[in-house]
Amino acid sequence: GLAKLLRKQFGKYNVILSDIRKPPAHVYQSGPFIFSDILDYKNLCEIVVNNRISWLIHYSALLSAVGEANVSLARDVNITGLHNVLDVATEHGLRLFIPSTIGAFGPMSPRNPNPDLCIQRPRTIYEVSKVHAELMGEYYHHRYGLDFRCLRYPGIISADSQPGGGTTAEYVILSHLYLSFQIVSVLFLVADSWPMVFDDSNARSDWGWKHNYGLPELIQTMLNFTGSNFRMLRAN
Repeated sequence: GLAKLLRKQFGKYNVILSDIRKPPAHVYQSGPFIFSDILDYKNLCEIVVNNRISWLIHYSALLSAVGEANVSLARDVNITGLHNVLDVATEHGLRLFIPSTIGAFGPMSPRNPNPDLCIQRPRTIYEVSKVHAELMGEYYHHRYGLDFRCLRYPGIISADSQPGGGTTAEYVILSHLYLSFQIVSVLFLVADSWPMVFDDSNARSDWGWKHNYGLPELIQTMLNFTGSNFRMLRAN
C-alpha cells in the first residue's frame, strides 16, 4: 500500500505507521509502528514532537457502512479527529494530506463527467465529514498558511486487502470468493448517487496525473493475485 511506497522512497525508518489496534505481523515487521488515538490531542502532539514529524497523512475515519451504523462515533472520529489533526499540523508546521472521496458528491451532483467544483450535498455521515474536511483544510490554508492537500479517491477495490466497511466492501468480499445474499441495499443506493466519470483534466495539467492501469490490466492483476492465493490454499 501507500506506506510501502513511501518507505521505498524515503527510507524504512522515516515513515511511521499508527493505529489504535494491534497491527498484523507483516505490518509490524515492515517498519516503525506506534499507538495513536486520533481523539487524544496530547498524544498526537507528543508523537509529532518526539519523532520530529514533518509530514502527516491522515487516514483515520469510519467509512460509509460503519459510520451509518454508529453515527455518533463517526462524528467523533471523522470530525473531531479531523479538527485535532488540523490544529496539530498548524501548531507544529506540518505538511498535511487528508484523502477525500468520490462520496463527497451527492445525488444532485453532475455524474458524467463530474467536475472538481459543483454542488455536492452527500447523504451519509462519512461523506458529509469529507466535504467538511475539504472546506476546513482550505480554510486553514487561507487563515493560517497550512500546507494542506486533499485528493478525492474513487471506490477502491483491492485483491490483497480485507473489506474496510465502505461501499466497496461487498465487491472486495466477492473478489475473495465469499458469497452472500444479504448485501445491505443502502450501500448500493449510496453508490448509485456517485459520479460515473471524474473530469481529471485539472489533475493531468496541474500535477501530471495519468493512469498506469486500464480495466484489462486491473482485471488481470486481480485474477493473478487471487489465483496465486487459491493455488497456495490448495497446496496447503
